Amino acid sequence: MELLLSKPVVVTLAIIGAVLSTAASFLQTRGYVSERTGKALNWAGYSVMGASMLLFIVAGLRGVPG
Repeated sequence: MELLLSKPVVVTLAIIGAVLSTAASFLQTRGYVSERTGKALNWAGYSVMGASMLLFIVAGLRGVPG
């Protein structure tokens, strides 16, 4: 559990989520993916970012050092 609450894991999840959401917008604007696929990528990106925020909050409440 401590590994999931570590700073590198939380930051990596946030970055992956941001990349997914950015890629969804970019690919959909350029016409490389359909609207449905773009929405799915965007949803996945926000889900990963949400998981990162949740882990950040849990780490703070548990007092896990960065």
